[in-house]
Amino acid sequence: MSQYFQVGDLVLWNPSNRVAELFVRTSEAVAPLVATPTGIGAMDADDYEVDLDVFVGFVDALVKQYLSASHAILRSLLEGFLATALVLVDRAGRAVPSLHAPATLDPRDVSVGPGGFGALGDPVRLRELADALAPAMPR
Repeated sequence: MSQYFQVGDLVLWNPSNRVAELFVRTSEAVAPLVATPTGIGAMDADDYEVDLDVFVGFVDALVKQYLSASHAILRSLLEGFLATALVLVDRAGRAVPSLHAPATLDPRDVSVGPGGFGALGDPVRLRELADALAPAMPR
């Protein structure tokens, strides 16, 4: 069995039930990090209707948080979700502005080691992860 993530008649993704549930629950878990709604509606007859404007805003806010964090663990926890979400945004024909904007250190999520502050998030890495996942995400 599977569930659909769609915008109207446009199917963005059709994962298995467990994968869909994990994606939705992960979105709900990370939404408070950026104080932004996810844009993923409640499941109705095996479908999740995505409010595209809200979802893109949510993903953009998370990407901005990812890119501004010097904390490697925070970035690691966000990467899988963000790479998956970026594929959905791409399939909807939309863009995530924060991927192309300069990032500045967010003092809430710093990691300081012997060499000083850790590196900030890498937009190229996120793009590569999304591109690698896309073929494994059926529609």
